Amino acid sequence: MLPTLYLSHGSPTLPFDDVAARDFLRGLGGELPRPDAIVMVSAHWDSPVAQVNSVTVNPTIHDFYGFPQALYEVQYPAPGSPELAAQVAELIGDAGLQVGMDSVRGLDHGAWVPLMLMYPDADIPVVQVSIQSHLGPGHHVQLGRALAVLRERNVLIIASGSMTHNLRALNRMDMNAPEPAWVRDFAEWMHDALINGRSCDLVSYRALAPYAEHNHPHDDHLLPLFVAYGAAGAGAGHPAPAATRLHTSTTLGALRMDAYAFS
Repeated sequence: MLPTLYLSHGSPTLPFDDVAARDFLRGLGGELPRPDAIVMVSAHWDSPVAQVNSVTVNPTIHDFYGFPQALYEVQYPAPGSPELAAQVAELIGDAGLQVGMDSVRGLDHGAWVPLMLMYPDADIPVVQVSIQSHLGPGHHVQLGRALAVLRERNVLIIASGSMTHNLRALNRMDMNAPEPAWVRDFAEWMHDALINGRSCDLVSYRALAPYAEHNHPHDDHLLPLFVAYGAAGAGAGHPAPAATRLHTSTTLGALRMDAYAFS
């Protein structure tokens, strides 16, 4: 059965940047069994209730500004799957969560940046699911738990965000600037909690982890992690999944690009 993944997607320019995280993602797709479809949860689609996109071909959303023109010309026209989208929405609804369908939206850069590195041919159907940042980590574990059965159907669940995400603290002059202690201490606390299955601590990370609010002034970029965690089996009355750190590096000083697999 496929693992679930949490990937840090970094800057929209990641496909063009000569950094370790880009090279890691380029090799990741080939290391996994090929999925029949992908369900992607990105930090960049935030809605009051869970939304599922249902399109035949995913438009590429350039949801950023001030970047080189070449970035706005990137297209990742992965097929969608209205059939899978309907299944996803049904699973979320059956879990007691509110859910809606979106017949227009495509893939934002939190989705297509890692996908174009992992699967450059854009030939695997992708369905995207939104986060609900006002509902916190526990809700997203529950959202992931609702999707867990998809792993048995050879669907790869990818959650895309950033292990740390304080954009005001970035060293924009040096892509490979060293990370400060407050970035390292937070990421290593998260790593220890994930590896040791401390689910209650993870859900309460903003109160327990060092420098939590400094690394995540808003926790939208960490919430996808909880979806991947839940989709691997975590949740009320269920044991924590096994966590494996697949990659760790830092870009721009303050963006930890850690990636995890859960099984």
